[in-house]
Amino acid sequence: MKFVVRAMHIISVGGYIVETQFPYRNLIVVNPTEEPIKIDIPIFTEDWIEKHRGFGLEITPITEKESFLSNFRKAKIKLDKLKEEKLDEIA
Repeated sequence: MKFVVRAMHIISVGGYIVETQFPYRNLIVVNPTEEPIKIDIPIFTEDWIEKHRGFGLEITPITEKESFLSNFRKAKIKLDKLKEEKLDEIA
């Protein structure tokens, strides 16, 4: 199955991790490009991370000990700055 990450958008895919041995409880996926990118779901292996980074996505794995909210906010701030830079280029 596929899921589309819109251009300049951020999502969490923790609900699509189906492998109990997967070392992360959640993944933050950022599409910093100006094109939508399809991702494969569900997520079974760690290879998924590198494969999708190859598509231009920024992926932040979250372990049990890490704060999802803090990491999501950091990624969102970074994405918002990138959006502002793109708008400034257009203007």
